[in-house]
Amino acid sequence: MAQISLMVHGRSYQVTCDDGQEGHLLKLAEYIDRKVGELEGSIGQVGEQRLLFMSCLLVADELFDARRQIDGLKTGEVPLGQAAGYGAGAKAAPGAGDERATQALEACAQRIEAIAARLQEA
Repeated sequence: MAQISLMVHGRSYQVTCDDGQEGHLLKLAEYIDRKVGELEGSIGQVGEQRLLFMSCLLVADELFDARRQIDGLKTGEVPLGQAAGYGAGAKAAPGAGDERATQALEACAQRIEAIAARLQEA
């Protein structure tokens, strides 16, 4: 197990993680720090706890949107070209590319779920 110090909103948090996951956790902390900064820039200082909580809600909302898109891709309700809001109205050509993209999105969803589980355990 490795120990890492993560900075979010100017505050250091000591976290234990699996060896080799340090870089990934640093990227996650940087992402959260950006979200906190963006939120603070738009609503101002509302207290650190509230700011962190609201940032968590924004990140959770992004996660739920991504899961909804993945579910839509799996069921065919969302065309591949519209999955992330890119190329609205574009039709995906059927074929192996669709299957590879679906598999890649499923792998991303599994990774996100694993990260969320590890964060809940921390």
